[in-house]
Amino acid sequence: MKRIPRVGLLGRAIPVVLAVATVASCSVASDLGDAAGGGRTSTSSPASGAAKAPATPGDPNPELARFYTQRPTWKSCESEDDDERAQAKAFRCATFTVPLDYSRPTGRTIDIAVTRKSAAKPGQRLGSLLINPGGPGGSGVTAAWWMSESTIGKPVQDVYDLIGFDPRGVDRSAPVKCMTDAERDAYVAEDLPEDPVRAEARAKERERAYAAECQSRSGELLPFVGTDNAARDMDVLRAALGDEKLNYIGFSYGTYLGATYAERFPTRTGRLVLDGAVDPAADNLNQAIDQQVGFDRSLRRFAEDCAGRTGCALGTDPKTAPRKAADFLDGLQEHPLVAGRGGRTLTSSLGWTGVISLLYGDKDTEWKYLRDALADAIVRRSPDALLFYADNYNGRDEQGHYDNSADAFVAIGCADGAGEAPTPAQVQAALARLKAEAPLLSRDVTAEDLTGENCESWPFRSPAKPHAIRAQGSAPILVVGTTGDPATPYASAEKLAGQLADATLLTFEGEGHTAYGGNSPCVDGAVEGFLLRGTMPPKGKRCS
Repeated sequence: MKRIPRVGLLGRAIPVVLAVATVASCSVASDLGDAAGGGRTSTSSPASGAAKAPATPGDPNPELARFYTQRPTWKSCESEDDDERAQAKAFRCATFTVPLDYSRPTGRTIDIAVTRKSAAKPGQRLGSLLINPGGPGGSGVTAAWWMSESTIGKPVQDVYDLIGFDPRGVDRSAPVKCMTDAERDAYVAEDLPEDPVRAEARAKERERAYAAECQSRSGELLPFVGTDNAARDMDVLRAALGDEKLNYIGFSYGTYLGATYAERFPTRTGRLVLDGAVDPAADNLNQAIDQQVGFDRSLRRFAEDCAGRTGCALGTDPKTAPRKAADFLDGLQEHPLVAGRGGRTLTSSLGWTGVISLLYGDKDTEWKYLRDALADAIVRRSPDALLFYADNYNGRDEQGHYDNSADAFVAIGCADGAGEAPTPAQVQAALARLKAEAPLLSRDVTAEDLTGENCESWPFRSPAKPHAIRAQGSAPILVVGTTGDPATPYASAEKLAGQLADATLLTFEGEGHTAYGGNSPCVDGAVEGFLLRGTMPPKGKRCS
């Protein structure tokens, strides 16, 4: 059984069997570029001031009014990380309260962490701009601190309050917890047996044990951490911030959260940007295959590029370089590398995770890091660099402590809907496509890897199913897709833009996951033109 890293989580992964559903996230950097020019102007307004929307989110339940009328109490932000603490100085932090179960608003409540950087030019303020970095499981609080420095353009921060929040189940907001640090260390490093029968048995054993640990430590939260509830929390936050409309930029999984909000509250949408789009109608199996194909192609392009550069550890032949990379990573199962410090071992699972993490990025920066890391491992037999990138992907700090992003990823994904087991015909079609289009990542994949019901061991059974989101009646929405995006393939952006009742697709012709934030002045100008003036880029706009 082939174990491939599960992609997502701000460039972090959970190595699991392929059959589990995957949606991905991002890391981005930014600067304001030239305006895209042309295009229609949205009639939507990012209205600021006192909340004018109804106090309740659809049904007239007066018991929800107390949540909608609350106002956060802002204070200094706290972090144990020195770098984060420096980034947070420009922000204020607070919590707001939401019902754990929206169908029982008088019952248990939870607190949602939120952070705010006020608009630099308050006299020109347009309102609040919420961000979600993806995952699911990425901290919006931490992301806001970093994105204020490297992603969100200064003209946007001049006129918007920048708002980050941790969705329920994530980090500072009633976090789901399933594993201890020691258990997670063993989990992410384990390579399943090569024998398919033993591998399948071990995979099921791991899944059952993991689900049981989650139930034991976070059982009361698990039914309520899904995306629909997070979208309802966003509407409470919108009102608590005093905004009539929600202005939002979501990356990767954040596009699904944003689309879900637009579906539930279409008349409360302001200016929504969905970058690195997830197709909400895709079934879990094909979404997983799409991602593996995307990363296989990205690895191939990287290796071919590497072969043309001096000192490439994969050789000088672009035809054989991709297979050399995959052979080395697969070979770590039989011949793992021991790190020089701490004695940790680079297994095949961790090696693939480190490589996948760097394929998220652009070829000018992350591809260079990947060339260097592979040279260290292949030529100098030092696994330290790949271990570092795998740790970053998995949410492990230098002290060996993990954040909860991996646990939140699984909990939210399963709460969003446990998919039905694919039919034998669907499995065979998926396997044939995987073998044909992702040969580097699928050498040992068997039909058994693709069977079974997603989240079959999970203690909570959600009735939700993948479906197209139309969001009829919403304000115009800007969808951004990257042609070389391995985590959320470009076709997903095309599909989401086609589903939404009022959406425009902006295309970035390039590599890496997501586009806005320093990858292209053309993309940055188009996105910020929409956020600042409501001007949509022309239909069919393509940037490079």
